[in-house]
Amino acid sequence: MEAEINPPRKFLPYLALILALLLISPPVRIWHFTSGNRWLYILLFSFLLSYGFTHVVRTKALRRGVLDYPNERKIHQTPTPLWGGIAIYLAFLCAVAANFIVSIEVAGIIVGGSILVFVGIIDDRNGLAAPLRLLAQIVAASIVIVSGVCLNIFPSSTLGNIGNILLTLLWIIGITDAFNFFDGMDGLAPGLGIITAFFLGVLSFQTFQPFLGWLCVAIIGGCSGFLPYNFRLRKPASIFLGDSGGAFLGFTLSSLAIMGEWADNNPVVSLSAPLLIFWIFIFDMVYITISRVANGKVGNLREWVEYTGKDHLHHRLALFLNSEKLTVCVIFLITMCLGLSATALRYARTIDALLLILQAAVIVLLVSILQKRGAQNNLTH
Repeated sequence: MEAEINPPRKFLPYLALILALLLISPPVRIWHFTSGNRWLYILLFSFLLSYGFTHVVRTKALRRGVLDYPNERKIHQTPTPLWGGIAIYLAFLCAVAANFIVSIEVAGIIVGGSILVFVGIIDDRNGLAAPLRLLAQIVAASIVIVSGVCLNIFPSSTLGNIGNILLTLLWIIGITDAFNFFDGMDGLAPGLGIITAFFLGVLSFQTFQPFLGWLCVAIIGGCSGFLPYNFRLRKPASIFLGDSGGAFLGFTLSSLAIMGEWADNNPVVSLSAPLLIFWIFIFDMVYITISRVANGKVGNLREWVEYTGKDHLHHRLALFLNSEKLTVCVIFLITMCLGLSATALRYARTIDALLLILQAAVIVLLVSILQKRGAQNNLTH
């Protein structure tokens, strides 16, 4: 067991934690702040903490038997530690605290995210009923809304405000669950976290919102520190995010997307930018919902919440590509393509935004054809 707990080069995580302590010293921090490298400081700090914390969390999960065991619904072949999301959460939290990135909105996102991390830790250890997880998501999203992070699509009125609140709940909970669903292949979820946060960060700096950009950089660093454990070229992942990590990343990123202002006086463009960045999650959620209802697999909301299966985008693409790592890379490329489209919207007209949304729909149609052909080939053989 000791050899399993301590992988080769076990000193590196502890070295990373020592370097993180050096970064937090006042002279180093002040130099980065005054030299205009605050984003780099946050990136390095969250990366080092995540890399070090992941090793510690992995050791704890192994000793306490918090493992994800293989079954017919899962791809991995060996029991793998969970709780990896705790490392990303702690790295993000420390980076925010050390860099004084504080506001009422950020506090609401952190409190809501902390609730989901806590619930996820329990779920990874003992298992929780799907309705209880959904209730926790509703509570967490409500805290974010109360803190002032809410969509502003409908005009200000009683009905308009109710509509904005309901859409915000649907967006946050939908993306939270969709992101969690993508934690099904090595490297997929943290990689998507990096790409999504990167493009949100680019938009933040494009629109002169550095405060929001620093939060995105903290997520990039946290996911990057976890990725070496979760995406290895010749070996399977040594630790998974678990429900705590997938839920935290989806919740935080979806909340940051609402928190930002992505266009000047053009609601269509402002809405289109995050839609493009999160398009892969939206597509997968819509596709599996329609597919499961059409095939009679779910008949009501409770059945939909509790249903689990190997019918998500990465499962279907893997049937066509016949390679898990290639599937992960293809999904990364699609997400990057759509993210690049979002960065082109800074000074775009409404028609430009609509054309890019149409382009995203065409890409999704192409992917749907490929994955359907993959499923047919699998049935044939």
